[in-house]
Amino acid sequence: MSHIHEKIDFCVEVFIVRKNKVLLRIHDKLDIWLSVGGHIELSEDPNEAAIREVKEEVGLDITIVGDAQGIAESQPENRGYRYLIPPRYMGRHPVSATHEHIALVYFATAKSDVVSDSILDHEKGAETRWVSQEELDAMDLVPNVRFYAKKALEELSS
Repeated sequence: MSHIHEKIDFCVEVFIVRKNKVLLRIHDKLDIWLSVGGHIELSEDPNEAAIREVKEEVGLDITIVGDAQGIAESQPENRGYRYLIPPRYMGRHPVSATHEHIALVYFATAKSDVVSDSILDHEKGAETRWVSQEELDAMDLVPNVRFYAKKALEELSS
């Protein structure tokens, strides 16, 4: 997708846990292990972007972990106001000398661990791997990815 603004974009990162493993994939441009994720489109909210990005990149249907449903059920109709599941974490990082991303980091679960190839041509063939806690410790990961992956496993492993 094209950038919404020349200086900054909002993005989602989704750490999906299934059977005590977290899903990571090699980024098509950076060639490093990251979570599934991408830009938030102007026509969607962050929760919709997280669900869409996961479906596009790895073909999984996910449930975002968090509590907005309890709020929505206890509140009366409010002019179409929607309660969103908040991200677990947020971060900001440079993409280039003139462009930055604000990342909304979500944790999610999936009912299947069968991933498919991305529907996007530039991401086809990206290596994707379900990773255990022990495997995480041995991988060469950027610090924030390691931190979020470990936190997701701590929170969502059975």
